[in-house]
Amino acid sequence: MTVYELQEVKPPFFPPDAHVMTIVVEHPPGSSGTPPHRHSGPAFGYVLEGEMVFELEGERPRVIPAGEAFWEPGGDVIHYQDGNNRTDMPLRFTVTMMCAPGAPMLAFVDERELADRADRRAIA
Repeated sequence: MTVYELQEVKPPFFPPDAHVMTIVVEHPPGSSGTPPHRHSGPAFGYVLEGEMVFELEGERPRVIPAGEAFWEPGGDVIHYQDGNNRTDMPLRFTVTMMCAPGAPMLAFVDERELADRADRRAIA
């Protein structure tokens, strides 16, 4: 047996009584991905195919290719981008999320809040 470590992180919190959900997300070539959003708890992901443009509040956008892992802390942090960096192939990734009870696993951020928090977004 061979074991490869993809990532090791210490998330800031796990919501009390969280439930865990694992999903697969697919974006077609050139897709900008999910609009700005946040998760109620930490999310851990792995790119299965393609290249993701990944941007969290306070961090510069970065490209994550197939075979690499990513994570986000959840809670108040805005996830700005999870778009497909390629126009010639789809993007597929899996995410395991720790979801707070009674909260949606994903909540979109409105334009007013994006404007109010513009100073927290890193310049690309």
